[in-house]
Amino acid sequence: MNAPSSAHPANPTNSVEPRQSPGWKELWLKEDWWAVWIGLGLVLTSFLCFQSHSSLEWIAVAPKKWANFAQITTDLVAKLPRYAAQCGIFLTLFATAAAVLGHRLRSFVPSFILIYLLSLAINVLGSWEKAATFTLEPPLVALLLGLLISNFVGLPRWMDTGFRVEFYVKTGIVLLGAGLPFTLILWAGPIAILQASIVSVATFMTIFLTARKLGLERTLAATMGAGGAVCGVSAAIAVAGAVRAKKEHPPIAITLVVLFAIVLVFALPLVARMLHLPAGIGGAWIGTSEFADAAGLAAAQSYGGFAGPDHGISGTSEQAVNAYTLIKVVGRDAWIGIWAFILSIVSITVWEKSETGRKADLTQVWWRFPKFIVGFLAASLLVTYASRHSALGDYNQSVKPLLVAPLIALRTWCFTFCFLSIGLTTRIRELAPSGGRPLVAFSVGVLVNLILGYILSVHVFGNHWAGLSH
Repeated sequence: MNAPSSAHPANPTNSVEPRQSPGWKELWLKEDWWAVWIGLGLVLTSFLCFQSHSSLEWIAVAPKKWANFAQITTDLVAKLPRYAAQCGIFLTLFATAAAVLGHRLRSFVPSFILIYLLSLAINVLGSWEKAATFTLEPPLVALLLGLLISNFVGLPRWMDTGFRVEFYVKTGIVLLGAGLPFTLILWAGPIAILQASIVSVATFMTIFLTARKLGLERTLAATMGAGGAVCGVSAAIAVAGAVRAKKEHPPIAITLVVLFAIVLVFALPLVARMLHLPAGIGGAWIGTSEFADAAGLAAAQSYGGFAGPDHGISGTSEQAVNAYTLIKVVGRDAWIGIWAFILSIVSITVWEKSETGRKADLTQVWWRFPKFIVGFLAASLLVTYASRHSALGDYNQSVKPLLVAPLIALRTWCFTFCFLSIGLTTRIRELAPSGGRPLVAFSVGVLVNLILGYILSVHVFGNHWAGLSH
């Protein structure tokens, strides 16, 4: 069973022929805009609830931490009506979009229900109190489970309709914006933003230039570079669409991101502990070196567990997680839109012009620019407005629990749908023709990332991270 076209950017032939603008029809005939409407609809609903001193918490249900089967069984039974309602809302939103976009509901509905049920099982496993110890983060488990099913079991071809990788991740990116208000970026401070920016630019350029030196296509090099420079899957898909990458390019980038994320989630805490890095410094190094948010958080939490005199690591577990969050989740993730915008311009004005000899059509920048990035920014602005009079402490005490936390929970569901769909639509044998060159290019980027992140976290800004407020 071949991977469905829905799992990859449009224009699989990578043609650089100019497209005629679809005009206003784009607002309801393009998946990007449907991701914006669904994501912003959820953000706006949460905002209105917040304004009325209520919350979307009831519908943003997720399994609670558990230590034994009796606990999780009781929790699941008690929350069953909430899970049913949540599944119904997700199904209604995504199925409506799928129908308008021309997909068969009789195929989409059962396929999505399967994805939701598998995602529920994955999130239950991820809520186990020892999940972080064994790196059982929901997105990674979802990807591995999907790969096992698609490569060793197989599913009917008609179910591909519901495995809409891009749709789920785009919606998740819009919701990601709600967790990154501009006030939070300012609270992160200039050092966190500066370090994250240095790492993002250096990693992208390293992977891109190495890939080009090895003879890889520019669009693949850009997709891989963005995957390593920002937050893996989200950035790879955003940039792949911006540069009209071939359909096989995002899976290559995603596979490399996940491969190294899994390796580093074990290696970074181990090496940091061997070096006896203070908790804040270790968290900052993990934030500059990891490629996936879920894996990075697991690594930061793991290292934070070593903080204290018993293990000889100074600082607290909160410092490790806070430093990681400032660098990776706030600083580097904010580069999604920046890289997509820059590379859409470069692709149109330089790469495609050199290939076709035609004058660059700058209007294509807007038509090609990932519209879900607009939703990301709009969501960030809305939460920024809601928190405009709040200090960081007030934000964490009132704004985040009532307004942002439910959206983060819904975002986690969307990303789980995405990673599961990636696995279900990826055939490992189909990645073989790309050879080992992508692995070499990405490995060089990993090496530079690790060394640069260590220098910045330990020697350049070490005093800041070691004394990070917690």
